[in-house]
Amino acid sequence: MTQPIRVAINGASGRMGRALLALIREDRRFELVHAGVSAGSDHDGKPVFGELSTSIRYSHDWQLARNANVVIDFSGPDGLAAALTHCVEHGAALVTGTTGIDASLQKQLADAASHIAVLHAANFSLGVAVLTRLLREAAAALPDWDLEIVESHHSRKEDAPSGTALALGHAAADARGTTLEKDGVFAREGRPGARHRGAIGFAVVRGGDVVGEHEALLLGQGERVELSHRATDRSIFARGALEAAAWLAGHKPGAYSIDQMLQSRQAKTTA
Repeated sequence: MTQPIRVAINGASGRMGRALLALIREDRRFELVHAGVSAGSDHDGKPVFGELSTSIRYSHDWQLARNANVVIDFSGPDGLAAALTHCVEHGAALVTGTTGIDASLQKQLADAASHIAVLHAANFSLGVAVLTRLLREAAAALPDWDLEIVESHHSRKEDAPSGTALALGHAAADARGTTLEKDGVFAREGRPGARHRGAIGFAVVRGGDVVGEHEALLLGQGERVELSHRATDRSIFARGALEAAAWLAGHKPGAYSIDQMLQSRQAKTTA
C-alpha cells in the first residue's frame, strides 16, 4: 500500500486553512502532521478537530512539521517566510497561495526553487488556470485590442488588485511582449487623458461575501471578447491546493505552476 503524503498546513486557523483541514481529514492520500498558526494565536495548543487530547493540535512550533513531505501555506508574508525557511532546511516541497508579498520574498521563493520544489499561485482554482491560458492566447492573437481586467471580492479582502488579477495581467503582458510595470494602469480619476496604446487596465470591486470573480475584457472596434470566471464556493481553492500538493510531492527542485500540473494530467489522460 502506498504511504500517505505527510502534509503540514501553515495558516491552519484561517478560512483556507480550515477548508484544507476539512478535506484532508477525508482524503486518504494525506496524513496531517502539523497545523501551523502564528505564536500567540487563540488556536495555539487547541485540538484541530475538537476531539481527544491526543489529536493533532494547532501549533506555532515548526519542529512538529520536520517530517512533512510537503507544506501547504495560506498565511501571510511573515508566515510564508517561516514556511520557506523550514522547507529549505528539511527538504519539503512547498505549495503556497499567499499573496501581497514584496520583491524580497519573491526573490527568496525563486532562490528556494534551487533546493526544493515550489509551486506559488495566486489562485488554486483549476478554472482560473484555464482562464489564464485562454487570456494568454487571446492577448497574443489580438495585440491591438484594449484589455481591462475587472475583479470582485468580499469586503474583508485587504490587497487590491487581487493576486489573481495581477497574475492574469502579467500573463497577458508577457504574451504581448511587455510588462505591467510599463503598461499597467491601476487607477483612473479626474481627467487622465486618452487611453495609451497597449495599456492593461485594472478595476476593483469590494463588497459583501463575494468569493472571487475575475473578468478579462478585450475590446476592439465594433466587437469585444469576454473571458470570465466566478467562484461560488471557497472549497474549490482548497481542493486545487491539495491536488497541487499531491502532484508536487516528490518532484525535483524547481519552480512549478498550476498550468504545468494541468498539462501533466492531460498528458496522462491522452497517453
